[in-house]
Amino acid sequence: MGPTNVNRRDVLKRTAAAGLLAVPAVGALSSCASGGGKDDKKAEKGTKSDKNPLGVKEDAALSVLIFNGGYGDKYAQFVTDMYTKQYPKAKADQKPTQNIATQVQPKIVRGKPSADVINNSGADDMNIGKLVTNKQVADFTELLDAPSWDDPKVKVRDVLSPAMQAMGAFGTKGCYQLNIAMTAYGNWYSDRMLKETLEVEYPKTWDAMIEVCKKAKAKGIQGWSYPGGHPRYMLFSMYGMFAQAGGRPVLDAMDYLEPNAWKHDAIKSVFEAFEELVAKKYVLTGFDSKEGHKEMQAAWTKGKCVFIPNGSWVENESKDTTPKGFQMAVGATPSLGSGDPMPFGTLYAPPGEPFIVPAKAANVQGGLEWMRMMYSKEAAQNFFKEVGSIPAVKGAIDGMTLPPGTDSAQKAIAAAGDNIVIPFFKEWYSELFDEDFNNVMGKFMMGDMSTKEALDTMQKAADRVAKDPDITKVKKA
Repeated sequence: MGPTNVNRRDVLKRTAAAGLLAVPAVGALSSCASGGGKDDKKAEKGTKSDKNPLGVKEDAALSVLIFNGGYGDKYAQFVTDMYTKQYPKAKADQKPTQNIATQVQPKIVRGKPSADVINNSGADDMNIGKLVTNKQVADFTELLDAPSWDDPKVKVRDVLSPAMQAMGAFGTKGCYQLNIAMTAYGNWYSDRMLKETLEVEYPKTWDAMIEVCKKAKAKGIQGWSYPGGHPRYMLFSMYGMFAQAGGRPVLDAMDYLEPNAWKHDAIKSVFEAFEELVAKKYVLTGFDSKEGHKEMQAAWTKGKCVFIPNGSWVENESKDTTPKGFQMAVGATPSLGSGDPMPFGTLYAPPGEPFIVPAKAANVQGGLEWMRMMYSKEAAQNFFKEVGSIPAVKGAIDGMTLPPGTDSAQKAIAAAGDNIVIPFFKEWYSELFDEDFNNVMGKFMMGDMSTKEALDTMQKAADRVAKDPDITKVKKA
């Protein structure tokens, strides 16, 4: 596999210029699917036409598998219903699951995938880098070059963020993964708690963060929490601080597995900041089960802590426990000092909720067509209505009334501008994030591992991946 030409600054400047990061006028922003490869018969291509630009065989069955997590699967059923309406002779089947890799990957490896479209998300997601290396996922280039659903004069690629295509390249000229949401990661909080209970503003510096935590502790409220069952969530809040404290070269070093990337002074300073939270007992711990993130979110919405590390799906995922007037919001990472290379407002905000089409799916063209429908404004607006998150289709929710968390996320993305950062290593080498770093963060947040021990361990894990000849590396352009 050849080197990729991923350059964050270029990608994000193109994104901003295309209008993706502009704020819309507010108020005026578990079972395995059947069908697919069941009988090991590939659907023939149909005849291409203006109404069928991808050449879908109109009576071929379509199987869709959706991760039933924070977003649920109703938004996807809307697209599946669109497909059924467009191709009434085809049987379109959709099923939810929380066990993507367990149920799907063995069948993909055998060349008999059980679904034509897969929402590869959640704790049991498949390692997309390995799927790409093994040529087990379809290239989306044909889809990206196809006419968009809403305007045949505009290609699908032109209604999407260039960052999505960069994330799906994996060192190739193609694109093997596409997302549906724009996700704002950071420090999530209740604006009402800050302003009314604590009578403070959102802290823009780490010193101010410590003062907020101190004031909260005096009122019997912990400053922070995290899910003990998924401690890697802490990196959702730390990553923007890495960029702020060290600049983009620090992030590049992580992505490209450079020696001592995780031992940079900027990374050390961020870990030491959070180590202070642990030492001063400002962290509400526990929530160690597989559903620990939901338990943590419930404690948060009940006012037991001020800040949690999370992504913008949290508003939908915790809606059943969120009281009226909670005023959910996301804050960018506080600055460690006045000399930070990147300003306050730097935000970790990549596209989220990935989709793939298996290369040997029974109905590849149907899978691509389903994706084309998903990127229609109608489906994007429905996605927003169902889950409250920002869709990846540019301008889709302009003029719509946004719930507090989504409104906050949209504003944070716009305020960040060019200072959006994306951890590509999380996609390229998911075993680092999901396994090695998850274990480290668990021990670190419990006070069982120091900053030095944590970074030494993380660097050893990154070095192991860098030296593993069986893992294809994405090389720096």
